[in-house]
Amino acid sequence: MSEIRSGRIAIVGRPNVGKSTLLNALIGEKVSIVSRRAQTTRHRIMGILTAADAQYVFVDTPGFQTRHVNALNQAMNRGVRQALAEVDVILFVVEACRLDDRDRAVRKLLPEGCPVIIVVNKIDQIKNKAELLPYLTQLAGEAEFTAIVPVSATRRAQLDALLGEVRKHLPNDELLFAEDEITDRSEKFLAAEYIREKLFRLIGDELPYGATVEVERFVVDGELRRISAAIVVDRAGHKSIVIGKGGEVVKRIASEARQDMERMFGGPVFLEVFVKVNSGWADDAQLLKSLGYE
Repeated sequence: MSEIRSGRIAIVGRPNVGKSTLLNALIGEKVSIVSRRAQTTRHRIMGILTAADAQYVFVDTPGFQTRHVNALNQAMNRGVRQALAEVDVILFVVEACRLDDRDRAVRKLLPEGCPVIIVVNKIDQIKNKAELLPYLTQLAGEAEFTAIVPVSATRRAQLDALLGEVRKHLPNDELLFAEDEITDRSEKFLAAEYIREKLFRLIGDELPYGATVEVERFVVDGELRRISAAIVVDRAGHKSIVIGKGGEVVKRIASEARQDMERMFGGPVFLEVFVKVNSGWADDAQLLKSLGYE
C-alpha cells in the first residue's frame, strides 16, 4: 500500500491566467469565484482534494498586482508572498503561447528551494498545436522548473497528470484536513464571494474596480440560511449602476448568487442584497481587515 502524502500547493500567476478555474476543476466544486475580469480573486482561498493516496491543499492566490497601488492591493500582494512562504509545491500558471513581463515578475517572487511546476493553461484555445512545442521549449529556457504540464482547466484535460507531478513532491504526512472538507473558508465568506462574482460578471467593465461585498447578517435556521449582504461601492454614481433600472441588476445578482449558495450549502437560502456607498474603502486599512483582507 502506498504511503499517504499531504501538503500545501500554491497556485500563482499573473491576473487572468485561469488560477481560480484551475482550482475549481481540481477540487470539483466552486470554491473560488471566476469572471473574465482581471483581479476577481482578492483573498487566499484553500481548496482541498483528498484522494486515496494523497491530500492536496491548494492555495489560490490573487494575481500579483503591479497596478492600482492602494491598501487593498498591498494586502493582496502580501497574501501572495505569505502563501509562497508556507507551501510544499508551487504551481506557476501561465497562458498557452503567451509569456510577458508580468509572468516574469511573478517568477521572480518564487522562493528558491521549493519545487515549481509550470502549468500551461488554456491549451484548448490553441488551434495549431504545433505552436505549443516551441513555446514549451521557451519556458524550459526561462528557469529551471521541476516540470512543465500543459492543461485545460475549463475542459479538465491533463489534470490527472498534473496531480501526479504534484504528489511526487508532497511530504509523507498525516492528513491536514478532514476527508470531507473541500475548503478552509466559511459559508459566510463564500456567500460574499458568490455575490461579488455575479457583480463582476453582470456589470463587467462598466463597474469600476472599487466594489466589494460585506455580509452583514448570516443566520442558520434549521436548513434555511438567512443572509443580508451589502454591495459596497466607492462613489454615489456607481450605486445606480449596480441597482439598475427598476432594481433589475441587483435583483439578478441576488437571484444568481442565491442559486450558487443553495447548490454549495445544500439547503434553501433567503438572500437580501442592497447597495451602499463607502468612499475610499479600498484604502481604509481597518475596513479591509473587517472584510477579511490580511
